[in-house]
Amino acid sequence: MSDLPDQPGAERGHGKRLTVEWALLAAVTTALAAGAGCWFGGRPGCADLIWSVATLVAAVPATAVVVKMLRRGRFGADLIAVLALLGSLAVGEYLAGALIAVMLASGQTLEAYAARRASKDLSALLTRAPRTARRRTAAGQGEVVDLDDVIVGDRLLVGPGEVVPVDGEAEEPAVLDESVLTGESLLVDRARGEAVSSGVVNAGQAFGLRTTATARDSTYAGIVRLAEQANADRAPMVRLADRYATAFLPLALLLAGLSWLLAGDATRAVAVLVVATPCPLLLATPIAIVSGLSRAARHGVVVRDGGGLENLGRATTLLVDKTGTLTAGRPAVTEILAAPDTSRTEVLRLAAAVEQLSPHVLASAIVREATVRGLVNGAATAVTEDPGHGVLGTVDGRRVAVGRLGGETPGWAATVRERAELENVAIVWVTVDEVPIGAILLHDPVRADAPRTVRRLRAAGFRRLIMLTGDRHRAAVEVASHLGLDDVAAECRPADKVERVRAESADAVTVMVGDGVNDAPALASAHVGVAIAAKGATASAEASDAVLTVDRLDGLADTILIARRARRIAVQSASVGMGLSLLAMAFAAAGLLPPAAGAFLQEAIDVLVILNALRVLIDPNRSTALRPDTQELLHHFATEHEFLRDALADLRATADLIAAAPDGPKTFAALERIQRRLIEEILPHEHAEEHRLYPALAGPLGGDTTVGLSRTHVEIDRLAGRIATHLRLADQRRLRQDQIPDLLASLYGLDAVLRLHFSQEEEQVFSLANATPDPRPTPTGQGSSPEPGPARPQR
Repeated sequence: MSDLPDQPGAERGHGKRLTVEWALLAAVTTALAAGAGCWFGGRPGCADLIWSVATLVAAVPATAVVVKMLRRGRFGADLIAVLALLGSLAVGEYLAGALIAVMLASGQTLEAYAARRASKDLSALLTRAPRTARRRTAAGQGEVVDLDDVIVGDRLLVGPGEVVPVDGEAEEPAVLDESVLTGESLLVDRARGEAVSSGVVNAGQAFGLRTTATARDSTYAGIVRLAEQANADRAPMVRLADRYATAFLPLALLLAGLSWLLAGDATRAVAVLVVATPCPLLLATPIAIVSGLSRAARHGVVVRDGGGLENLGRATTLLVDKTGTLTAGRPAVTEILAAPDTSRTEVLRLAAAVEQLSPHVLASAIVREATVRGLVNGAATAVTEDPGHGVLGTVDGRRVAVGRLGGETPGWAATVRERAELENVAIVWVTVDEVPIGAILLHDPVRADAPRTVRRLRAAGFRRLIMLTGDRHRAAVEVASHLGLDDVAAECRPADKVERVRAESADAVTVMVGDGVNDAPALASAHVGVAIAAKGATASAEASDAVLTVDRLDGLADTILIARRARRIAVQSASVGMGLSLLAMAFAAAGLLPPAAGAFLQEAIDVLVILNALRVLIDPNRSTALRPDTQELLHHFATEHEFLRDALADLRATADLIAAAPDGPKTFAALERIQRRLIEEILPHEHAEEHRLYPALAGPLGGDTTVGLSRTHVEIDRLAGRIATHLRLADQRRLRQDQIPDLLASLYGLDAVLRLHFSQEEEQVFSLANATPDPRPTPTGQGSSPEPGPARPQR
């Protein structure tokens, strides 16, 4: 990208500053040691000379900084330090001056180190930014072109180990390392047609990429532009420290003047100034803030500056967009329903064959579902699309239509319509030669990590959680109710969102989270705007104060907790340090603390508060991190969930069949089939979770975390056992009339328990390790048994 620097400027600047600070620290420390050698060697004159030079070396740059501030009409904590240095020279307390010089240099070196550490985490994004791409020619070869020359629709070649240069869609299956964006160490498989974000690394064989954005508009470029602004400069809280020092300065000068006036000894005044040097304000606060920025970056959140982090630490109201933020932002197949004598697999296979060439968002969801199940074998021919009605094509010599249903509606289809209305989902009909054979239900699912994130945000101190959305009121209320939000504003235009954000901002410090272009005005109106930039929402990222570089919400909760901890430790460090300094000033004014001893004491205070501020870099929850093998288990069982959804649909269909025709010729066979699926698929999966997954989670999460889930396993076994008993009690493969009520209760009850159990696991357990199901696992096929053994990534 031509607009990116060749090297990360922020890190280069902090590196240069760290070199200078190290040189100054080395010089004054060497001088202090050399002077001590002279003093112990019986040469006090030589010692005073060396110590005075060390004091001057530190005083010159410090004085230059203070003069520059005074010219701007500002003065603060640095002024007291300069007065202490110059006062030490004036009264001949050269050892005290040298100690103050070492104190300032060591503190500034620590600050520069923390700033460089923060900028290193943030500028890691810059160093990975590609500058060229390999574009496929008509002959199939790759030519190297400048990244700015790549346009939407170009076909690129991404070689092994190369960084994906722009956003696009994979033309072949790809194995990617997305850790730079997501923090997830496990490799991720992307199927043909899946979106691939720029900045990730190709960890497999070379694959083709059809670009969907230019370099400037790609995900990585937006993140890089924000990362360039993220630096460790002084934050508003540090300026607040200067304002505290402004109030502290008159007190220090007054106390120093009174001690001089009453005792007639200027040395007492210098001693007061020495211990009044407010290094806890000068150093501890910015170190805590930049350390917080560093940790936030490692959790996938880039915050522009310390001011944004400080406001995150004070916020009590969260406003959040729905689509793409609390929900996945794209439809997903929730269920496939088939007409009598038709299989759900056939309905999905035919629909996907026709929809492969359609750009419609629902078509993408259908094809994606068929790909996961291994049902995409070829595209339809003679495909035509009627916008607003659907797609028509020829598959296996039959005319297949996917879209709306016209003409006379069969009885089973009327039931499907009612079900779609009750569940508030979209419906796509599939017909063969103008005869309806099935329907596919789709919805925009709530993110698996959203419920857990909402709970963590409340625990972090948010008192109001509000959802803003342009979606219909019913859909919005359903999501808000699911997540337990305090309020919801539906059918909002961008201006409506801005108005609501401003209204909430008048009463509390607010955070607005969004991912789309229409969220940009609202993000800019909040005290802190947070954009989900992993989806390439460049406009919202540019308008925000922070971006989530990973398409997950739990990074936001992590950052809120980090911000609160950084602010708490910064205030703690400054308060304790200033309190100790005030106590030392009183002793110095009374003549009980000479300048040199005061300098030693102040040095100890500074080291104490700076080390305390560096605690922000320590993750207090590190012990709860999941082991790689546990993460593999989570991925494995999450993938099995995707296959078992067909078994759940079969369970519900069997219950419906028994309810409608308990004596029908296919009823008993359907019951036997679902019993086999219970024995071969569902129960082995649940038992493997109980004996392999839950024990692995007990260590990092605590044994109580999975107690409720284990109790559900007991209920699943009980209901499955009742169904098996009814099969044994049947008379000559026919169900007795007195069996029907309890059998239906067992079937519908098991269906409800399993669906709830799946949702709970996905929200409470699988979301812990970003356990997104593998998009291309080896299909188990209907009626087959997923292996419940050790989790092996199906890649």
